Amino acid sequence: AASDVYKRQPKRIEQEKDKVSAVMIPLIKKNDGYHILFEVRSNKLSQQPGEICFPGGRREHDETSMETSIRETCEELLISESNIKLYGPLDYFLSPAGLRIDPYLGELVNYDGQYSNDEVSEIFTVPLAFFQNTPPKCYYNKVTMYPTDNFPFDKVPGGKEYPWARGEYEVLFYEYDDRIIWGLTAKILYYNLKMIQ
Repeated sequence: AASDVYKRQPKRIEQEKDKVSAVMIPLIKKNDGYHILFEVRSNKLSQQPGEICFPGGRREHDETSMETSIRETCEELLISESNIKLYGPLDYFLSPAGLRIDPYLGELVNYDGQYSNDEVSEIFTVPLAFFQNTPPKCYYNKVTMYPTDNFPFDKVPGGKEYPWARGEYEVLFYEYDDRIIWGLTAKILYYNLKMIQ
């Protein structure tokens, strides 16, 4: 019935095509306040080797994003779920390529600095206060539609001259000592900082 439409929870069109991953923004309490833990991805990995990221990974079919963030954090930092004090979900990110990342905020307790050499080459921490007091540097990439060779140009007004929409994609960079924290990791952190106190 038409009245049922008003009761439903809307979803994004083509949401089922999203490639969903989940990450944990891990807090560690130190003498000078909270720090955020980052990983440097192992050079053995096929995707983004050597890049700085949060613990996380692709969501499996039978789990929620929250379960993914916990599972991946436990696997990468060699801890158990009891070492994570989960605070909850943060705002998620959707890339122009359909990659969705669901971040969660958690605190690591009784963590001794260990990690899985298969996925991580090192870990380091940055004081939360650094991010609260230091705006990132911001750059923009152009986003443009490129039709394929077999696109039916004869079916659209203007044919090959059709004025496709263009956009900009914001890319953020934090520089802390000799570390460059950028891209999705920087964006997820920057836009969720207001919820990390």
